[in-house]
Amino acid sequence: MRRLRAAAAAVTVTALAAAAAGCGGGSPTGGGGDGSPKTLTYWASNQGPNIEADKKILTPELKKFEKRTGIKVKLEVIPWSDLLNRILAATASGQGPDVLNIGNTWSASLQATGALLPWDEETFEKIGGRDRFVDAALGSAGAEGKDPAAVPLYSMAYALYYNKKALKDAGVDEPPATWDELVAAGKKISRDGRWALGVEGSNLSNNIHQVFVLAKQHGADFFDASGKPDFTSDGAVAAVKQYVDFMAEDRIVAPGNAEYAQNQSLQDFAKGRTAMLLWQTAAATFKSYGMKPGDWGVAPVPVPSGTPGTGRNTNSMVAGINLAVFGNTDNRDGALEFVKFMTSDEEQKILNKTYGSIPPVKTAQQDPAFNTPDLAVLRETLAKSAAPLPQVPEESQFETAVGTAVKELFADAAAGRPVTTESVRAALTKAQQQMPK
Repeated sequence: MRRLRAAAAAVTVTALAAAAAGCGGGSPTGGGGDGSPKTLTYWASNQGPNIEADKKILTPELKKFEKRTGIKVKLEVIPWSDLLNRILAATASGQGPDVLNIGNTWSASLQATGALLPWDEETFEKIGGRDRFVDAALGSAGAEGKDPAAVPLYSMAYALYYNKKALKDAGVDEPPATWDELVAAGKKISRDGRWALGVEGSNLSNNIHQVFVLAKQHGADFFDASGKPDFTSDGAVAAVKQYVDFMAEDRIVAPGNAEYAQNQSLQDFAKGRTAMLLWQTAAATFKSYGMKPGDWGVAPVPVPSGTPGTGRNTNSMVAGINLAVFGNTDNRDGALEFVKFMTSDEEQKILNKTYGSIPPVKTAQQDPAFNTPDLAVLRETLAKSAAPLPQVPEESQFETAVGTAVKELFADAAAGRPVTTESVRAALTKAQQQMPK
């Protein structure tokens, strides 16, 4: 999920499912449009450096769609801090847009509300067929065994971004391939006002993405095979402690990062305050902050063996943005036409080039623009060493509960309070107790 700023949802998915089911066909204007076959409402997520940048990027493409189809698209770009709550409120009330962006980690949670249009084979055929999309991206579009709740729009993966000069100045010849190497390099770098690694300790979704990958590396998951929360296993506890220990024990993360939640770590990296960053498709943002492409390098996120792969060598979640249609839209044909347009080869190339992401449409990926050194690492990761977050109805509550536990542990570390295996297990026990029964 891009930009990683999702706020906690105050209402459970179970309650929302009941509310959505009770609202029937919704209001006379259905999915948020004006009931006209010539108008659509589109909620876009904030993918660029700011909302105005997104409007500047998307508006010409929406005008192109209007010219071709006669359908006007009313655009609203919603910041990540508001998007999940806005969507959840819309699923409960029936007062949503016709088409919307969702973080792919939310797919199963929103699918469980019954508010989104299911993408069965017949519906997929209206946009060119299911087989146009990369399997890994479709794997994060809804619960296993069910028709997807959305289609992939932008694909992303995590990488280790590093400041070439900072590593060279510290005598580090190569970007670290293992965590031991990262910590060792980090201790050389963290001096004279510069820190080795940037994190966003108050960013709940980013916390989840990082500890999910580390849990995989410890042979654990946060849900068992039946889909029940399993937050307190030895592997999950070790993963959270390892992540927080970059600040608490290893001291390669600035204590102030405990309060970061709005891309401050990207700004620190761009300004040379930190030398390394674990992020997804960050190149376009670095450029917007004034960095030159030669200033940074991109390497796979470290794994214990030094060689990314599956299982304990997983090094990213399958990140991305999906495009969904509200089931009660009064302009379903127009909405499907819009999804077809946005997932066409032409638009996939334009939008993913602009945002620095990877097209989830196979044929669009063949464009040479997606073979840059930066994107080559991300493509390799998505193809060989990324895993989707659990596609369970409680995923959004998981992000809130465990993401908050990690946030509070970072606060302890920043304040100099000890972070121990026992305190981590207690925090995760509390988080598990907050999950729906």
